Amino acid sequence: MKIYFLPKTVLGKWSVWLVVAFIILFAVFQLLVLSGQRGGDTFSDNWLLTIPIVLAAICGISSLIVGLIAGVKSKERSILVFVAMLIGLFDLIFVLGEFLSPH
Repeated sequence: MKIYFLPKTVLGKWSVWLVVAFIILFAVFQLLVLSGQRGGDTFSDNWLLTIPIVLAAICGISSLIVGLIAGVKSKERSILVFVAMLIGLFDLIFVLGEFLSPH
């Protein structure tokens, strides 16, 4: 079994690009917060903050799912896909934690 650094399959490349989109959207969210944007009492009070963080969560979880499919179906064994799946798993755990124990 050979392990590469860059993905060789289309699904592996999708997984990596989805995690790149996750990082960019999360950075946009952080920049908006640093610029003075604040949320309200509910999640959707400020749509300028809601849209990037929801899209980031979708991209992160999708990266995990696509990476798993690439690993199982296409036998993708690249370091970047494993890192993308790990970031997606952390994102999934965070999102589940927010839903299962709201604060």
